[in-house]
Amino acid sequence: MSTPVEAAYQAAKQSFADIGINTDAALDHLDSIAVSMHCWQGDDVAGFEAGAGTLSGGIQATGNYPGKARNARELRQDLETAMALIPGAKRLNLHAIYLESDVPVERDRIEPAHFAGWVAWARKMGIGLDFNPTCFSHPKSASGMTLSHPDPEIRRFWIEHCKASRRISAYFGAELGTPSVMNIWVPDGMKDIPADRLSPRRRLLESLDEILKEKIPAAHHIDAVESKLFGIGAESYTVGSNEFFLGYAATRGIALCLDAGHFHPTEVISDKISAASLYVDQLLLHVSRPVRWDSDHVVLLDDETQAIAGEIVRNGLGSRVHIGLDFFDASINRIAAWVIGTRNMKKALLRALLEPSQTLREAELRQDYTTRLALQEEQKSLPWTAVWDHYCEARQVPVGAAWLDVVKQYETTELAKRG
Repeated sequence: MSTPVEAAYQAAKQSFADIGINTDAALDHLDSIAVSMHCWQGDDVAGFEAGAGTLSGGIQATGNYPGKARNARELRQDLETAMALIPGAKRLNLHAIYLESDVPVERDRIEPAHFAGWVAWARKMGIGLDFNPTCFSHPKSASGMTLSHPDPEIRRFWIEHCKASRRISAYFGAELGTPSVMNIWVPDGMKDIPADRLSPRRRLLESLDEILKEKIPAAHHIDAVESKLFGIGAESYTVGSNEFFLGYAATRGIALCLDAGHFHPTEVISDKISAASLYVDQLLLHVSRPVRWDSDHVVLLDDETQAIAGEIVRNGLGSRVHIGLDFFDASINRIAAWVIGTRNMKKALLRALLEPSQTLREAELRQDYTTRLALQEEQKSLPWTAVWDHYCEARQVPVGAAWLDVVKQYETTELAKRG
């Protein structure tokens, strides 16, 4: 017997067929696009290092909602709860500070064994893992410089940390059969106007070249580098600027990470995807929502999220663009934040897949901008939500806001126990 969701889908399916869109094919395509969820939403970027201190490097997680994960077991349990409420392919993005060890381990000494629990869990979940060295929130990053530090001993510490991280990333890829994307971001910069902008950038370049010396099979590991405009404590100068890392990625043949919060408030990364794709083979996206600065709010189904998805789909960049999320809101239920943000990214991708791209391109080539604008606007009213609801029902996750009941129940039975 047909359900109301299925009946609505059949009507929507015909509406999209009328404009040349096969909704079944679109949903199959959506199934192939994995979104890498970020572990640090679950515990406010604290990690599990012994004696972990406060956040640094221009990073802030505001709010004190009860029930954050206190260890890897709780974090994995929370992730399982969230992932069960999100349709389609998923991955998990880990930071180095989420290691598991009974004794303190310095960051330049981390090993694959410290992440064996995560690999076993990922294998059980049927997902891939991505990775990041953690070049912040550490005594050796307190000056605001890491890989560009003028002290060679400090630089060496962070170089060895990134080398160790690459080996862990390769271990993920080899064990799980899907390449791990490892992203290097450093908070290096200065609060006030520097006297020398070039030397730190030269030191950063040399450090990165040293880190990348070891060749790792692309089937196991993908290197990426990430720029930033400014950070708290680095308002006047950021060593790893957009120009620096775009040039570095293009000349070293590695992936470039574009973070939605790492640019001027009037800039958007959706416009950068096509341009950067001409010069670098692979892109990593950190989809976030900046509010006046890199504040990493939960991703909405807003114009920019839709534009990001549109650029990936319209330009056939799905095999070259790795989609990751990067937000951490401690003012609301952390599991709900994961679900809201990830489902919104998936919704944006679906809407892009349901767009009559070829018809719009043809109108544009004819310089028929009237038709282009008319069809772009009419498309917004097509019944894409019925297709989304069908997708959720068919993939056995809650339809509509029903997922919130699951999260509220989990909050009562599990999160409330954490104090």
